[in-house]
Amino acid sequence: MLKLPRLPDRTPVKLTITVTPDMNQLLIDYAEAYRETYGRSEVVAELVPYMLRSFLESDRAFSRARTKP
Repeated sequence: MLKLPRLPDRTPVKLTITVTPDMNQLLIDYAEAYRETYGRSEVVAELVPYMLRSFLESDRAFSRARTKP
């Protein structure tokens, strides 16, 4: 038996969402702040998955709820 387990499914899943105009502006502003901070432009669509992951990983109540039997 190999020490490394079988890798999980890494097939991307495309989601389409609709946001309000003010949320769209916030996302554009965030992308601009990201560019100013890191000196590299990223389109909003590339940032959103990482923003969602960061939010979900930092939500303690959600984390507790996921680990409850």
